[in-house]
Amino acid sequence: MPVDVVFIEPCFPANQREFVRALASVGARITGIGERPKDALGDELRSQLFHYEQIGNVTNADQVERVVRWVQQKGIRVDRLEAVVEAHVMAAAEVRERCGIPGTSVETTYLCRDKPAMKEALRKAGIPCAASLGSSDVNEIVDFAKRVGFPLIVKPRDGAGASGTHRVDSLAELHAALESSGVSRGRSVAIEEFIEGHEGFYDTLTVKGRVVHDFVSHYYPNVLEAMRTRWISPQYVSTNRIDGDGYAQLREMGQRVIEALGVETSATHMEWFYGPKGLKFSEIGCRPPGVRAWDMYALGNDFDIYREWAMTVVHGRPSQRLSRRFSAGLIALRPTQDGTIRGYHGVEEIQRALGPALIDMHLPPPGTPTGGVDAGFMANAWLRARHADYDTLRKMLDHVGQTVKVIAS
Repeated sequence: MPVDVVFIEPCFPANQREFVRALASVGARITGIGERPKDALGDELRSQLFHYEQIGNVTNADQVERVVRWVQQKGIRVDRLEAVVEAHVMAAAEVRERCGIPGTSVETTYLCRDKPAMKEALRKAGIPCAASLGSSDVNEIVDFAKRVGFPLIVKPRDGAGASGTHRVDSLAELHAALESSGVSRGRSVAIEEFIEGHEGFYDTLTVKGRVVHDFVSHYYPNVLEAMRTRWISPQYVSTNRIDGDGYAQLREMGQRVIEALGVETSATHMEWFYGPKGLKFSEIGCRPPGVRAWDMYALGNDFDIYREWAMTVVHGRPSQRLSRRFSAGLIALRPTQDGTIRGYHGVEEIQRALGPALIDMHLPPPGTPTGGVDAGFMANAWLRARHADYDTLRKMLDHVGQTVKVIAS
């Protein structure tokens, strides 16, 4: 009997197609639910789907449930219901529970999205986190600020990445951030102690609550600074040194986080800091990382990470070994100003300097409107490279940032 998997939004964003391909490659029978008409899928994707149903909103649990119930009424046992985009995971969890489908629970999904509740649960489990508060009460937030001290971080309770995140260094800045975050209109936000130190992420594939594959990446500089400063060409770099003693504490903490939050079989994406106060957990998503980090892991480890995810979902086990052969990294290349891209300097020099270490690059053609500084690592030009030695790769990426200029006007 085939394993029947319902997959939410199979064609957008573009790499969603990789998850469908992978599910099909391990023998799953796939029903897709998406917001686009079937004609938009293309021949290859349509051929990989057993059935496709268009709905108005894939974040609406009632609409998703109607499709799942229809499938079940056809006599098909839905073995898994999967969503890998942050905005889709709660609707998927709610429908799993309504329809009796195994997978990540509503409680775990909530804890992996609501930052104050997440940190409260983890502090109870003895996992070191920043002091935090979730509140819509300005007076309560000000009392927290006076007790904990500045600087503080103000962010959405269920945000992803640095979107909507503010660092505040005074009461005046705090009040301004609360106003822009909508607290005066009753919106609840997360307030956190600012943790000094280096920032990175720890990602896993987990089966029945146990990590079966894991990866570590480092940010240069930390995300909040990178998303606020134009002249910086920010990087994230995945290391192939993860099996060394230097990462043992991080990997042990990651396993404890998964157990404390009740994560079963899922991809996870965790952020962490290491500084004067030691290793601190930051936050977790019960889904793969963004900015195509999985592609970097695949290139660094000589394996098909999407197929491996599908193996864990469909068959409950891994099937490939990781080579740890390369470190791999991405550098974002910022335009000189907002406006329109006019051209590039230094690209040919970098192509010669990197040689076989260069994986690929994205250079939007002249005339393309620029993305803002806070729009993310892949909003404008970017370059990816890999090398067997982590330190050599870092020097290469630094050279790229010092050499390539994206001219805009």
